[in-house]
Amino acid sequence: MFDFFKPGSWFSNPAPQLQKNKEFFLEFDQGRPLAEYSFVVCDTELTGLNRKKDELISIGALRITDLQIDLSSMFHHFIQPRDLAHTEATLVHRITPEQLEGAEPIEEILPKFVEYIHGSLLVGHNLPLDMHFLNKAARKVMGGTLSNPGIDTMRMAQGYKRVRLGHYHEHNPREISYNLDDLGREYGLPVFKPHDALEDALQTAYLFLYFIKKFRKGGLVTLKDIFQSGRVGSF
Repeated sequence: MFDFFKPGSWFSNPAPQLQKNKEFFLEFDQGRPLAEYSFVVCDTELTGLNRKKDELISIGALRITDLQIDLSSMFHHFIQPRDLAHTEATLVHRITPEQLEGAEPIEEILPKFVEYIHGSLLVGHNLPLDMHFLNKAARKVMGGTLSNPGIDTMRMAQGYKRVRLGHYHEHNPREISYNLDDLGREYGLPVFKPHDALEDALQTAYLFLYFIKKFRKGGLVTLKDIFQSGRVGSF
């Protein structure tokens, strides 16, 4: 069974935004219908994938309310890294050092993001990777980590395919792609530009709602139902 909820870790004086969010989730109820929850779908872009030295350079996010994508309130910011010479991932996300020169630092952006996600469950594709870098930054600049429960759409895809194909099937697991773009095309979802934080968040939002619709048809109607079925993964 997966740990769906993990409380944030704390130092002696966490930022008020983190404390407020932690208090909201102290008595989190997983038993309500899915439509009653607020979700924030998020994605990040990084200087690279080295968990020790690389850092955030973009955060994109949007809300899902009443199981509908809310395009009226989106979050998208570039972030100026400590070292503008970090260009290892530029060929992937096409964000150049020149674009980041005028961006705000993480100390300005992260508190805004924490306020944006207050009271919402986080959704992401390979969410543990995003959460590693978000929490690394939060520990440094805000004195703690995020308390929001999280749902990983990559784990949802794995659970969905397990059910569809059966536990004993002829497919080689290595032949099954869980790439976000591949899944979008496979399920006939709208296609967005890859490796852009906000566009990837939109792609993930459509994938998330696709799985939620399928799971509800299968009788999984509350967050706890989906959690206990093992079809979500937490960070």
